[in-house]
Amino acid sequence: MSVTQHYRCILSGLLFLTLLLLTAALQAQEQDCVECHDDVSVSSTAHTELVCSDCHGDLTPQHRKDGVEPLGDAVCADCHRRSTRQVSRSIHDEKAGCVDCHGAPHDIHKVDELASSMSPVNQIKVCGGCHNDPESLVDGYISSEHGRALLVAGLINAPSCSDCHGDHGMKSVDDAKAKNAHANGPETCGSCHMLLLNDWKTNSAHGLAWQAGTDGPVCSDCHSSHEIIDPSSPASRLASASKCGNCHTGFLNTFRGSFHGKANNLGFVDGATCADCHTPHQNLPADDHRSSVHPDNLTQTCSNCHEDMTEAMLSFDPHNDPTDPEDNLYVYLIWIFMTGLLIGVFSFFGLHDLLYLQRSLVGVLRGEFKEQRPENEQYVKRFSKMNIRLHVMIVVTFLLLALTGLPLKFHDADWAQTLMKLLGGVESSRLIHRLAAIGTFAYALFHLGNLFVRWAIKRERGMFWGPNSMVPQPKDIADILANFRYFIYLGKRPDSDRWNYIEKFDYLAVFWGVMIIGLSGLMLWYPMFFTSFLPGWSINAAYVVHSDEALLATGFIFIFHFFHTHLRPESFPMDTVIFTGKMSLTRFKSERPLEYQRLVDNNELQDFLVAPPTREERRRAYFWGTIFLTVGVLLAIGIILALLTQ
Repeated sequence: MSVTQHYRCILSGLLFLTLLLLTAALQAQEQDCVECHDDVSVSSTAHTELVCSDCHGDLTPQHRKDGVEPLGDAVCADCHRRSTRQVSRSIHDEKAGCVDCHGAPHDIHKVDELASSMSPVNQIKVCGGCHNDPESLVDGYISSEHGRALLVAGLINAPSCSDCHGDHGMKSVDDAKAKNAHANGPETCGSCHMLLLNDWKTNSAHGLAWQAGTDGPVCSDCHSSHEIIDPSSPASRLASASKCGNCHTGFLNTFRGSFHGKANNLGFVDGATCADCHTPHQNLPADDHRSSVHPDNLTQTCSNCHEDMTEAMLSFDPHNDPTDPEDNLYVYLIWIFMTGLLIGVFSFFGLHDLLYLQRSLVGVLRGEFKEQRPENEQYVKRFSKMNIRLHVMIVVTFLLLALTGLPLKFHDADWAQTLMKLLGGVESSRLIHRLAAIGTFAYALFHLGNLFVRWAIKRERGMFWGPNSMVPQPKDIADILANFRYFIYLGKRPDSDRWNYIEKFDYLAVFWGVMIIGLSGLMLWYPMFFTSFLPGWSINAAYVVHSDEALLATGFIFIFHFFHTHLRPESFPMDTVIFTGKMSLTRFKSERPLEYQRLVDNNELQDFLVAPPTREERRRAYFWGTIFLTVGVLLAIGIILALLTQ
């Protein structure tokens, strides 16, 4: 053995002896620690290879008296330099220390262990310990698809906090280097949703804009960030239009003006939303041949909901703005006409009835309407049983149409939302609406048939001219002018015959309404049939006509007709003649002097005299009349509030 080898053996022996002595000293020190700290152990943690002094340093007997100094992040940095450096540059610098996230020093586990504070399951609790203010999104994450996958389904690879926000180098979302920054979000989401990311990047206007570096929407703009829910869920479908509207305000407004948008706003889940037509991750401009709304692809897109699409129906504009002449001139002109009709009718009768009301109130105060009725007063038969039943059918179907149609017209109003829920939703409301429409067509056809029989078969005369006709005549114009003079105290009230101009307007308005609302409603009900011979814009026009004419009809009936018939001071609170068919002879002489005198002159009055209404007839009239009036007045209030607030 050479001298060098000899010295090497001695050196190795000394080194081995030193290690033995050091190990023995550490074990002795560890044993000393255990004697006092027998409740502390790191044998099952990530630090099993460490001993007390590795973290706490050389301890002297004095520590028994003074205690051990708390460990700081600097101690962790001795081994975890890179992680500590990352934290110092993160949003958590000086806000959260190692033990705040990784747990107590003697209970730190490896991140891939379930017991670790930083395991996917425990992260929620740890992060939520700080992010628990009222505006925290931790609760939103727990109820999200990601949170449910992790906490309910037990998918340990489901995204947790650090997957989206990073770990030691976590940045503020406003920092361009953050994993969840606007520019980096798609790649972060795409680490799990790779197929969707690839589709979005290459086949979506949003993805193409993102790749070009422009400020277009990314994943979190459409899916939120923490409160991610199943896109096919009712809540997601109902909220999707509003999310798209954050950028596409104009299209959201026109969508909300369509049936699809109104139904969506009223909770109709199955109605079409933006993604149904434009697709969620392949939304491209309409001039791109790959777009779902390109003319070449519209048949396939629309056929997903509507069978037997016609070529003309493909030109229907779901985003039509009837107030814009450049959108569609024909629809615009129809909107102008309907708007003018609304303003004209409401203005005329608004002025008419305000003057009427003040004059009637003055008349009541003067005692002009007091009637001296004998105890056994006779009554005059004004309506037949057929008239009464027909009127009841009109009232019932009209109220059902109003109850189910007005919530769609004023879908943003709180009362409309509540009423639609009470009716069972859009689907059941639509069924009721169509049944009431069938009832409307039935009574209209019955009445037309009855008129034809009276005129053509029974040869009844005076149906189209004369005092018993509902056709306007020169006397009606004269009565309007005379009434306005009466309202402003410049003349006396004109004498009325069997029908006055107000009643004729009511009657003809029903004919007009049934024809206009009925035809436009049928077009909306069967668009494929009508677009087999009409252009697609006719459906846009039908929607405008149906909506505005419905407002005209309901507004007129519930405000002006109710006032003329029931709510004017002379007949308040209700005129029961239409329900009983009988009017007192005293009132008949006062309100219909020309008809009364004609019956007397022709010796026909006796043919019309009947017994007074029975108690049961009066009770029934007031019961149903009160229900009809109450519903109508409440809807009138709703219409006025909606018009004022919208």
